[in-house]
Amino acid sequence: MLCACSPSEGPSAPAGTASGVQNEDLARDLERIERAARAKPALLELELRGRSEKLASGSFAELEVLALRGLLAAYARDRALTDQITQRLRDWPAGELRAAATVAAASVSAEYLRSHGDLREARKTLLAVDAAQLNAAAPVFRWRYHHQLMAIASDSGELDLSLNQGHAAQRLAEQMGQPWRVALTLVDLAFTSSRADTPARARQLIGQALTEAQKDPDPMTLNQVYTMRGIVYAEDSDSSITLQANSDALEQATRAGADSVRALGLANFADYHLRQGHPARALELAEQALPLARATRNISAESVARSNIGLAKIAMGRVAEGRDDVRAGIMLDEQQGAMSYASAGWQELAGYLERAGDLAGAIAAYREHRRMDERVLRDETRKLLLEAQERQDAEQRARDIELLNRDNALKAEQVHQRNLALTLWSAMGGCVLVSLGLLYQAFRRVRRTNEALAHSNASLKRQSETDPLTGLANRRHFQAAIKTLASGEGLAASLFLIDIDHFKRINDSFGHAAGDTVLIEIAARLRQAVRDDDLIVRWGGEEFLIVARSRDGASAHQLAQRLLDLVGSKPVAYEGREVPVTASIGFVSLPVPPHGLRLSWERAIDLVDTVMYLAKAHGRNKAYGVERIHAEDALAAAQLTARLEAAWAEGLVGLQALSGPPRAADSGFHPDAASRPANA
Repeated sequence: MLCACSPSEGPSAPAGTASGVQNEDLARDLERIERAARAKPALLELELRGRSEKLASGSFAELEVLALRGLLAAYARDRALTDQITQRLRDWPAGELRAAATVAAASVSAEYLRSHGDLREARKTLLAVDAAQLNAAAPVFRWRYHHQLMAIASDSGELDLSLNQGHAAQRLAEQMGQPWRVALTLVDLAFTSSRADTPARARQLIGQALTEAQKDPDPMTLNQVYTMRGIVYAEDSDSSITLQANSDALEQATRAGADSVRALGLANFADYHLRQGHPARALELAEQALPLARATRNISAESVARSNIGLAKIAMGRVAEGRDDVRAGIMLDEQQGAMSYASAGWQELAGYLERAGDLAGAIAAYREHRRMDERVLRDETRKLLLEAQERQDAEQRARDIELLNRDNALKAEQVHQRNLALTLWSAMGGCVLVSLGLLYQAFRRVRRTNEALAHSNASLKRQSETDPLTGLANRRHFQAAIKTLASGEGLAASLFLIDIDHFKRINDSFGHAAGDTVLIEIAARLRQAVRDDDLIVRWGGEEFLIVARSRDGASAHQLAQRLLDLVGSKPVAYEGREVPVTASIGFVSLPVPPHGLRLSWERAIDLVDTVMYLAKAHGRNKAYGVERIHAEDALAAAQLTARLEAAWAEGLVGLQALSGPPRAADSGFHPDAASRPANA
């Protein structure tokens, strides 16, 4: 398991050269302390405390120093001092600095909450700041606010909010002209992009961050850049990049004397050795990190150390003991509200348990990952992310839509003007024959304009409901189309959830352009398997959903086998190379025998999702389908779904298992040989 920089990395305090502090010596000291703040916050706060007594009361310099002291106290987890400084900032006298003091108070309070793992309250504190006060604050206070909210939103799973805050922070950092501040912003943007499953963008951003950091280097900034570089390249086929990044991050933390940061570096280095198949070395490093994390009260480092200790034990055959350690690490993340970390932790645990032969435990962990993932990427967040990714990956398409919108507005105005002209001509009378002729021509033009407008609107609707990469329907179209198949009594159709096996490894081994080629080709193969009136949806990432109108279980069985064969029968060609591809499928026909069980489409998808993970746990390149389920209502079905494999063994659920074609001939790609379990 990997973790980004610890919560104490939070926002930096104000910089000297961008702050308005007139005394150059104080300005230099403020920047020096700010950049080293996370290394030894308690000692630096004591140093700064003596300087504050010599400043004019109510001055901007006093405000900057007080804000920096507050952040240092929060980094040091000194509650009494943090509360004292926060109250002084809140009580700042009325005047032009009051807004900045209010923003500073929120940032100090939120940083303390974040350092103690309370992301929910930290987020709430920042969002309570009035927009007018934020806009009235000096740039350094606004940068700190946006940078802090970006990191908290990312850890909480609100990726769209995180990206928006990150872009605001980046603009401010660039305006302030401080490369190290730009670098820190780019680090968190890279992490959010990685979480949003845009690895190419994440690598681009971390490259930019390293360039900025090297313009004016310091150990703590470089530590954060190297730490994130190790994370975004963790899945790369060339492990030397991650090895070097982890080594560099530890070296910089040691140079800075930052024990809390070094604890996180050791824990992340353990993750690298897990991926390389060295569990004993990983266990050694994680066990070094754990007491250091506890001594410095770094909850994030403690969480990742506990998780990696557990994963190493599972890999060494100590499955039960390791499983408990990983769950303890995940629980720390959940208690913090760090749902993105918790979701990734369940997924990683599932993969390790699967490799260890604990299929029941793997399925349970996969289900927890899925449940957590749904919390992290709630419907609205998922929709916003998909729209943001469409804008990023298809800029030309966005421009076309904008042109269509403008064209529609122009044509609508033309319709309005011509309607006015018709009214005027009718009122004027005049020559009846001429008027009639003009009216006839105008009506023809209006009709043509309306037809063009309708065509443009239809084109816009199609584009908004189509996945730009594969040309399949997207979730927005699915939401509208499913209503025709789902009555008040539940869905009446056959559902197939298809997930490409080891897709992340395809990206890592062949490149992301090859991954896109695979998605396009698989979409084309799926089209071959279904009828024109069946619905195929790109469900997200490497997942596809098919809704077939046929409710016959035998037909569903045949279609599932056909899907397996079409996907896995031949590799996908890419630049003269062959990319082996298989899929895991879960399917069900509704209503389900023997009680004619009907489910809402949401419950039905949850069921096929669970069955699909069962197919993965039993070796992938398989399809598992629900033949019968002894449940008379949705609640009973959900209870059986939660323990599906056990219910199958007890005869309460009937499943059929299908196998795909033999795997393609060797092409130099060995998904089952890697040490890290598939992010399937």
